[in-house]
Amino acid sequence: MTTNDLPVIAAVDGSTHSRQALDWATREAVRRGLPLLIVHVRPLTRQVDEETGRREAEALLADSVRRSTLIAPELRPSTLAPLDFPSAALVSLGRDASLIVVGSRGLGGFRSLMIGSNSLATASMASCPVVVVQDDRPEGTDDGGADADAFTDIVAGVAADESSEAVLEFAFATAASRPGARLRIVHGWTMFSSMLAGGPVLDRQEAAGSAARTLAELTSGWHEKYPQVEIVREPVNGSASRTLVTASATAALTVIGRRKGGESLGLGLSPVAQTAVTHALGPVAVVPC
Repeated sequence: MTTNDLPVIAAVDGSTHSRQALDWATREAVRRGLPLLIVHVRPLTRQVDEETGRREAEALLADSVRRSTLIAPELRPSTLAPLDFPSAALVSLGRDASLIVVGSRGLGGFRSLMIGSNSLATASMASCPVVVVQDDRPEGTDDGGADADAFTDIVAGVAADESSEAVLEFAFATAASRPGARLRIVHGWTMFSSMLAGGPVLDRQEAAGSAARTLAELTSGWHEKYPQVEIVREPVNGSASRTLVTASATAALTVIGRRKGGESLGLGLSPVAQTAVTHALGPVAVVPC
């Protein structure tokens, strides 16, 4: 299997959130022309015997295949049911995957939590992009519903460093796979960030111009590679996290970089990524960079 046909992995556990993730993963596999691998990780801590757990896993995977086939009859999903800790298994499988898709919470998720621990851990550690499918839009507008296609924008949050390259590559490829999709590229800036970058410190108008030039430089050349994608560049004075969360309410997908910097604190996500994944109202892709 080459890097061009590594599968989209859909993680399922029988929860509503994982069914939404399966639906999203099925559609995305079709858009990208990739195989679909449906994975149910049998937890090591579960209080059932091996044979019962195996039968339950087989039944869940069979139901998942049927659900996926209703959406995309042309797909022939493969299945896997490893015995492991969920996030550890998904991170390991992600080494040979194009994309992992998880629900925002699993069967053990508390309603008060916006994202489950397994989803967060997978997004923090996987070596491939991870899409966390949220379900917090108004009723009837989730990505598994009939109105999902009403959302066409892909929103990408970029920083003024090398982390933007991987984010832009994934965002452009995603937009290109969706005819008519528009790519909104968001770059948040403040007077403090301008100062840290060696730019204007006291002149807000000049700082805004500098941010716009930075964004233009970051995105130069991408239109030649993806001429079919309409690009909207949005330098935003203020919180990038707040802007991305707001934009996620009407986006088909919000793309953010995991970024380096939190490892010394034991964290896999930057503060912007953590906020976006935790509070976004639609699906979020976390891209390693």
